[in-house]
Amino acid sequence: MARLDARIDDHAAARRIPVIVGVGQLNDRPDDDSAALDTLALMVSALHRADSDAGGGFLRQVQSLDIVEQMSWPTAAWPGPNKITPYLLAALGIAPAHVALTPEPSGDSPLRLLNDAANRIGAGEVDVAAVVGGEALRTAARRAATSGAPQQDLLRAVTEQRAGPLKKQYGLLTATDVYPLYENACRAAWGQSLAQAQAETAAIWSGLSAAAADNPEAWIRRGHEPAELLATSADNRPVSFPYSKLMVANSSVNQGAAVIVASLAKAREMGVPDEQLVYLGPGASAHEPADFLARDRYDGSPSMAVSIQCALALNGLSAGDLDLVELYSCFPCVPKMARRLLPWPLERRHSVYGGLTFGGGPIANCMTHAVATMTQMLRRAGRHGLIYANGGYATHHHTLVLTREPVPAGSFPQRHAHQAEADALRGPVPALIEGYTGPGVVETYMLPYDRAGQPRFSTVIARTPTGQRFLCRVPPTDGATLAALTSGEHEPVGRNGVATHGADGLVDWRFSASQEH
Repeated sequence: MARLDARIDDHAAARRIPVIVGVGQLNDRPDDDSAALDTLALMVSALHRADSDAGGGFLRQVQSLDIVEQMSWPTAAWPGPNKITPYLLAALGIAPAHVALTPEPSGDSPLRLLNDAANRIGAGEVDVAAVVGGEALRTAARRAATSGAPQQDLLRAVTEQRAGPLKKQYGLLTATDVYPLYENACRAAWGQSLAQAQAETAAIWSGLSAAAADNPEAWIRRGHEPAELLATSADNRPVSFPYSKLMVANSSVNQGAAVIVASLAKAREMGVPDEQLVYLGPGASAHEPADFLARDRYDGSPSMAVSIQCALALNGLSAGDLDLVELYSCFPCVPKMARRLLPWPLERRHSVYGGLTFGGGPIANCMTHAVATMTQMLRRAGRHGLIYANGGYATHHHTLVLTREPVPAGSFPQRHAHQAEADALRGPVPALIEGYTGPGVVETYMLPYDRAGQPRFSTVIARTPTGQRFLCRVPPTDGATLAALTSGEHEPVGRNGVATHGADGLVDWRFSASQEH
């Protein structure tokens, strides 16, 4: 192990080695919502906190500022093509040479932006860079509810605009509709019963809640035992099979976070002590097809595998070398898949900040909070931490290593995109047939609940006898088939059935008579 006070005496080399010097985050939850901060104020406060953490004086020297797009306040609040950007710069009183706002919210954004900032420092383009984001959906929703205006689910509104007609017809609109496709396919592929899969979820989520209880910056600081997470209640209603409220991301938060990165030479010039520094290691990214109906499988992700495994290899690490991990936790299937790729033991914590349920799920900025918390923890103890981030619907994958050990000179700039490797692992994508009727086999499925905990319907993705893919649904009136999908008595994935024309023009699904239970 390298000494934490090890010196890199070559000044030219030190100018191209990126280190995290300051982190800042905040929760804003005033009793009076009229006093709550908007996302602009959250970002400004987070950056000032990061500057203070670094010892001061860095913010006014920022040459590269990357902003995670927000969605709490509609763009009309900050008009123009750059939206919030000029308002943030004016509030900070700075004019960096590089300023960028991500084109849309995506959970992998913070890691990609940090990796890009490290590349700019490694290329000698800048000495100080910052990444910031903030969301205030809690306040935005409350103000909308008290204004008398029609309430709008911002997340659903955005996704409905992007969904094609077929997805709209079959209710595949939001993350709550799509991630269960992965959960149910993975359970079957891993040979788990429903009870075993749910027990794994409860164990991971109990660990997330314990991490949040230990994190003063978490949104919900209370531990939950596995049995509590598995039990349905008024506070833990079913959301989308097999997930309940305490198993999914909590976006009803007002949170901001920022990270300031500097060259090692600049950090020394500014007097930052060695024990404050956390090095950025090379990262790795890859992507799945944007259309989740055009993917080869739902029981894994080649891009996730490449992102995680390449990041480890680039840093010369194995899972056994890691002291801390943050495995993105919007829905349980994501850390479940990721932990098998590392591999990471079930009994160890899968998050440092508490995950998206308990630490908080501020849309695309969650991993900025994770980076901030992991930085603080590594300063106290440990050597290596790994953060894996997911964006879209298991679409975008980025993994980054934080370490207390000096990263070799020349590590940056680096190519973090590893798309070719991911594409080489991908199998053939089945053709999608619209309006198919006839025999088929269940590939995967989703089933949403209403607020009273009753199944609304189910959407089934199935395969024809020749391997083509098609969509069908189980209407709410078909209680027997809905029960067969959720009872856990028999695994629905892989079972045969028949697709027929429904009265409303959609395709209905029923299991074959010989397989009904």
